[in-house]
Formats: sequence, structure tokens, C-alpha cells
Amino acid sequence: MTTVDPAPPTAPAPPAPPAPMRLRELVFGAACAAAVRAAARLGVADALDDTPTTVEDLAAAVKTQPHTLRRLLRALSCQGVFAERPDGTFVHTEMSRLLREDDPHSLRYIALWCTEPWTWNVWPQLDEAVRSGRNVFEDMYDREFFSYLNEEAPESAYVFNRAMTTSSEQSARDVANLLDLSGVSSVADIGGGQGRVVASLLEKHPGMHGTLLDLPGVVENADPRLREGGSLAARVSVVAGDCRKDIPVQADVYIIKNILEWDDDSTRRALANVRKAARPGARVVVIENLVDDTPSMKFTTAMDLLLLLNVGGAKHTRQSMVDRLTEAGLVIGEIRPVNAYLHAFECTVPN
Repeated sequence: MTTVDPAPPTAPAPPAPPAPMRLRELVFGAACAAAVRAAARLGVADALDDTPTTVEDLAAAVKTQPHTLRRLLRALSCQGVFAERPDGTFVHTEMSRLLREDDPHSLRYIALWCTEPWTWNVWPQLDEAVRSGRNVFEDMYDREFFSYLNEEAPESAYVFNRAMTTSSEQSARDVANLLDLSGVSSVADIGGGQGRVVASLLEKHPGMHGTLLDLPGVVENADPRLREGGSLAARVSVVAGDCRKDIPVQADVYIIKNILEWDDDSTRRALANVRKAARPGARVVVIENLVDDTPSMKFTTAMDLLLLLNVGGAKHTRQSMVDRLTEAGLVIGEIRPVNAYLHAFECTVPN
């Protein structure tokens, strides 16, 4: 007779910190964000390799004072970003590696984007945005958000583009694996940033032609594969434009990924322009991060509030996305996950 040893008892979960401690830590959330930003800008994660390293050596590598760098690393270690060993040296953690620029899943530019200088100015106005239901950015900077980025804040625009590229790189293969483009001769990526998604699709489907449409300052830095001399240049058109104004592109399939988060009027105009440009029977695939269907609710709800502040926009729920697409006259088919964070809404333009 075979006997089975009983499973070892599960250790009880540690008690949650008392409410006053949790609230104090919460209201100092800005310090955590600032610490991550400082580490990213200083390049601490890039300077630390797989060997435990002293603060003095790290400080020399990133040109800081050792005693203040130790204070920064101590604060970050409390959050699981870097770890201090008993001998006082520091090592990487799973999270700190994500701040390295060469990590395949790097979040360095996402971290910088979420902590850009303008964010520190708009966050204190959240009560006004909640009260009025509109963005506060235009009142503070006297211009629309993307105009400000491209005309007044080139460094922030660069960070934004790199952040969107990082996000796109990490999801482009998932999109390419999800979509059945058998028999499709042309695809257009609307608001597609630097073109990672359309590049992945063209590489998977050698007989297909692609179009990338985005703002002039974005497409001038398109993926090298799409530019003159690139491996995909002969099969792609790169179009500078604003999809809220016009979409001068005809294609069998239109992809709209993570851009329908503006104010409602901008979203409606973009969808109306797709409907106007597309032939009857064309497919429109809308890919979004849903605020009511994600394992990353803390991040998504925070981004939802930031969208309110800067463009008067919002992350969509499944139902709000269905409502916008239906209002645009699109026929919604299957809704399915792309990965753990994104959902695809398969639509067609009616005859």
C-alpha cells in the first residue's frame, strides 16, 4: 500500500499593515515614482551587472555622491527595486532589471513617460478635472497636449515615442500571431507610432502591402525596416497625418491600437474617418487595454486618470468600446484577448 505524505501546512499570510501606515505610504507615492525616475535617468540599472556591487562603485559609474545614492537605493529596495545584501552591496531584482535599456521587456521609457515634468504639474489638479470632467492640461499650457509635446517639449516627445515603441514591440508579435490575414493584400496601421505592428505583420505575410499613418514627428523616426533602404521599404507606405482630421488610406484591414483613449469627440472623429476611408467589407481591428478587464488594475486605473488630465480621455471598458464602435457604424464581431493586457475588437464596415 502506497502512502502519500500530507502536504506541508501553508504559512499564514502576514497581516496587512495597519490603515494609518498604508495611507501614509500611499500619500508618499510620488516619492516612489520620483525614485524610479531618478534611477532610470541616472542609469543605475544599466551600471549594475550580475555581480553584487558596492554603492561606491555604482556611484562612480553613474557620477553621483555615494551617500545620496545609498539613500535612493534604500528607498527603492523597500519597493522591491534592487536589493541590499547583508554586506551592504546591491544586486538586481526582477523589477530593477526592467529599468535596463537592454532588457527585452524593458519598462525604462514607460517609467520615464509616466513621470515626465508635465505630469508633476497636472496631478495636483485632479480634483478640478474630476469636478469639470475635462482635461486641465490645455488650461495650464495653453495648447493641446500633442501640440505641446511636439512643439515645446521635444525631449518629452522623444520619451513618449520610445515608450510607445517599447509597448508596441512587446505586443506586436502577439498581434501578428492573433490576426488571420490569409488572403489580405493590404493592411493599414492607424496611429501606429513607429510601425512595429505593421512591420511584424509584413514580415509574417510576405505578399502583403502595409501603410503606417501617424503624426509627422512620429513617422520621421519610423522603424528602420520601413524607411528607405529598409528590408520592408518596398512594401510599405509611410504617411504623415492626423487620423482625427483625415485618413487618406484604403486597405483591406485597418488596425487601430491603443489610440482611442482621447476625449470622446476625438475618438468619434477618428472612427468616422476610418469609416469614411474604408471600402464596404473592410475589416477594422481595434485593440485596447480595457480598464474593467485586466490583471493590472492599479496601473490601468492610474493611467485612466492621467488620460483625463492630459487629453480629457479615458481607458475604455468593454461596453464603452462597444458603444463607440457601434456609434461609428461598424459591425462588431468577435472580441478576444490579444495577451494578458489587450483585447481585440474585430469589426467590419457594412455594405
